[in-house]
Amino acid sequence: MKHKILNLEKKALKLRQDTFRAFVEKNEAHLGGSFSMIEILLSVYEIFLKKNDKFILSKAHASFPLLLYLKKRGKKLKLKTHLELDKKNGINCTAGSLGHGLPISTGMAFAKKIKKEKGKIYVLMSDGECQEGTTWESLMIAAKHKLDNLVVIIDYNKIQALTRLDEALPLNDLSKKFKSFNWNSIRVRNGHSFNSIIKALQKKPIKNKPTVIIVDTIKGKGIKEFENNPIWHARKLNKNEILIGKKRLKIK
Repeated sequence: MKHKILNLEKKALKLRQDTFRAFVEKNEAHLGGSFSMIEILLSVYEIFLKKNDKFILSKAHASFPLLLYLKKRGKKLKLKTHLELDKKNGINCTAGSLGHGLPISTGMAFAKKIKKEKGKIYVLMSDGECQEGTTWESLMIAAKHKLDNLVVIIDYNKIQALTRLDEALPLNDLSKKFKSFNWNSIRVRNGHSFNSIIKALQKKPIKNKPTVIIVDTIKGKGIKEFENNPIWHARKLNKNEILIGKKRLKIK
């Protein structure tokens, strides 16, 4: 396992480097939320995602790391800020308007249950999406239909578009909220530790209960000067910031 973790850490650095280069080349934004989820993304794809499973990136403004990762695996995809349905190339739903990924994933998991198909639906959401009404409707539907084949992962970096969650619309005890909707809730305190994320994903699901894994992350992780700052939700890089990023990410 130690060797596997070291390999994943190397892949995480490489994916951050590739994502940063793409931001510069395409004059793209959304660095903060892209960098906060990279360890989660790699853990799911490299360790857990199986043939009959599906992955949905609901926080699709952070699409670049996913698209770059899939391209390296031979998928024919163009870099774009939001995702458009392309099942052949690993994009299982159109996403971009926040709050839609979970309802779509809930429907997919329900369909699998009805048809008695194998496999899980993994959906990676932003914490800001937990302010959406469709999220809570979906939680009720998933609990009612006992969708234990649905795994929600929340990138809990505590920052949304223009400010911090607590300043905009506090979520308070998010785990308690999910439990009150009859969900199995797991907390990962270090969302950039592959060991911690993998242990959470390895936990045996509770029969007839959907699972949420709330992962504490740092927005902009990997570039110290950008970390935990709301401006990096959708800010483009200037010349000086490009130099800072290259230094921190060891890009020559």
